[in-house]
Amino acid sequence: MKRLNFTLDEATIQLLNQIANQYYYGNKSQAVRAAVESLAAHLGHEGWVVAGFVPVSVDSDSECHTCHRHFGAGETLYRPVFRKGRAHNALQQLPREQWLECSDCAQILATES
Repeated sequence: MKRLNFTLDEATIQLLNQIANQYYYGNKSQAVRAAVESLAAHLGHEGWVVAGFVPVSVDSDSECHTCHRHFGAGETLYRPVFRKGRAHNALQQLPREQWLECSDCAQILATES
């Protein structure tokens, strides 16, 4: 255990007391810990994120990983390229299955990364 000194405004103190009383039997330390864990979860986590896409001409019937539209042989889909990083939707491990995106879904995913 380590003691930290910091100052909170009155509204934050009231909120901390309310959360501690309502969910943690008055234990403010547990309430602060839960708040910090929640914040960390919302900030994203370390894992594999999409760094970009590589065009792939498919040689058999395939479907888009995201929207599940079907595409025939000879059409161009896009395979994601992964890198280690932080994001709210980071993958814990690289996918084992073939992952192809249509151009619409690839553009959306590229802007989210």
